[in-house]
Amino acid sequence: MSILIVGTVAFDAIETPFGKTEKIIGGAATYIGLSSSFFSKNLKLVSVVGEDFPKSAINMLEKHNVCTKGLQIKKGEKTFFWSGRYHKDMNTRDTLETQLNVLENFDPIIPKEYQNSEYLMLGNLMPAVQKKVLSQMKKRPKLVVLDTMNFWMDHFLEDLKTSLTDVDVLTINDEEARQLSGEHSLVKAAKVILQMGPKYLIIKKGEHGALLFNHKNVFFTPALPLEDVLDPTGAGDSFAGGFIGYLEKTDDTSFENMKKAVVYASVMASFTVEEFGTKKLQEIKKQHISSRIKNITELVDSGLIL
Repeated sequence: MSILIVGTVAFDAIETPFGKTEKIIGGAATYIGLSSSFFSKNLKLVSVVGEDFPKSAINMLEKHNVCTKGLQIKKGEKTFFWSGRYHKDMNTRDTLETQLNVLENFDPIIPKEYQNSEYLMLGNLMPAVQKKVLSQMKKRPKLVVLDTMNFWMDHFLEDLKTSLTDVDVLTINDEEARQLSGEHSLVKAAKVILQMGPKYLIIKKGEHGALLFNHKNVFFTPALPLEDVLDPTGAGDSFAGGFIGYLEKTDDTSFENMKKAVVYASVMASFTVEEFGTKKLQEIKKQHISSRIKNITELVDSGLIL
């Protein structure tokens, strides 16, 4: 089994009420790769960076079982850069600066040995780029997961809707679900979005947990209560990485197993927010994940007999 991850590898500069960073390593594919590496040993990355991207960061990804043969390095060009400031509620943020750089003309080239990957994670990218990745696969993967955001809904909605007809799982947050569906109720929103093509929908609600839908069922997992939340950047991508990583490890894409995957995904996101950038994901061990799985299980199992 293997996972193909397509998304951004980037630089971020982050400011929250609890601190700020200079330029650090970020990007959707970086978080997805690190998170899924705790479950999968066969991760394949397709992305693009500039000549300014440090070799040490590439080595760090490779150390976490991420094959970087599909990482394009553009000589004489700069890596995608995003800078943002979070508000006190940590759920809203202002983009201070975006430099597309190499991402502006990113043409994903899937190496031949990647084209038979059984699991495909399409990170947050232009919908036309996500579509192009699917067209290069030798056969349709067992599971295709797609992440997107409101920017693409604002500017490339029809392209996004076309991409959604080819995916199995869509992951978005509650604000994006309302925008995409035109419905305020998340239950109604899920019904509308599932009619667009995905077989499953995950709606992430930050500190309020996550919802998993298919056409017949719904499942909810809470988020773990945390003492310290320093930086929400990458939490959704870490969630996606934990989700697809667990499914690849167990090689079971049933709704019942997806319920377990969503719980693991929530746990992986909980680590990410406790430090700035990818620092926490680089430090944790499998026993830390097991401990939090135990904590979240106890959280939902009150023992009450009603």
